[in-house]
Amino acid sequence: MSKYDILFIGTAIVDSIIRGFDPNPVSATGYRADSGSLHIGGEAVNGAIAAAKLGMKTAVLCPLGDDAAGSMIETALAAYGVDTSLIVKSGDHPTPVTTMFVAQDGTRRSITNKAHRYNFHPERYLDALGKAKAVVLGSLFRAPFDDPAVIRQVVSAAHENGITVFADTKLPNFTKLKLEDIADSLPMIDFITPNEDEARYYSGEDDPEKMADVFLDAGVRGVIIKLGGKGCLYKSKEETICLPAYDIAAVDASGAGDNFLAGFTSEIVRGSDVRSALTFANACGAICTTAVGACTALQGRQQVLDLVESGA
Repeated sequence: MSKYDILFIGTAIVDSIIRGFDPNPVSATGYRADSGSLHIGGEAVNGAIAAAKLGMKTAVLCPLGDDAAGSMIETALAAYGVDTSLIVKSGDHPTPVTTMFVAQDGTRRSITNKAHRYNFHPERYLDALGKAKAVVLGSLFRAPFDDPAVIRQVVSAAHENGITVFADTKLPNFTKLKLEDIADSLPMIDFITPNEDEARYYSGEDDPEKMADVFLDAGVRGVIIKLGGKGCLYKSKEETICLPAYDIAAVDASGAGDNFLAGFTSEIVRGSDVRSALTFANACGAICTTAVGACTALQGRQQVLDLVESGA
């Protein structure tokens, strides 16, 4: 019996979100913004909380510093019902804090720092994989998944245990990996979910279907290109599915992709077909953008089903 429905592996951070930043100074050193707030974040944290809200038994394998930011994240995870027993705490590294500037239309830019290169080794905890039905790699191409050997060990262990592997992607920041650098790992990934910019970067293509073909030719079973306000494209060797985005007023797109992936993974684990899971995931991502912070707007599975039913 699996202890978890989904195990999320990756980063845990605190987001300092500055909304409506005015670049024109009001004094020699002072600037204004509409609001400033602190939110827990990071791909593994966002996904685990979203999936827990959707009724999944979730756990997170991530590093935290022994500091106030780490305590904030751990407390919030526990409050949402996420299993925190696999968190790796250390006094040697601070918990990463990201400053995010969010525009009025919900688009954002972020500032990272060296703390995001946390010396975390998920390959040392492979026994945890056997407790899950599915595993999500929160940020392929960024720490800790910016080391081909680490990626290979984790996906190999999951693959050998018959565990479905989902991988989100990020543009590289400190280590510049390319698809060919992890060629031996890609055939063991069941679903990969780059956004349009990431897919363009790694594939060298501009058309979403051609982007997907590059990943498929590399051995990935199913590719989802997240197209923001244009919806999403799914492609496998057997089918191609294009879905439009929901027509909603976006406030903050932070974590929308993580909520999308949590929704898709949750529905696949429940036994849904890919089209139904994509439709559900699209709604999760849309709901996420209606409030500031990655873990704010999504409340539960029925909320998502209501949006799907409305077709709004």
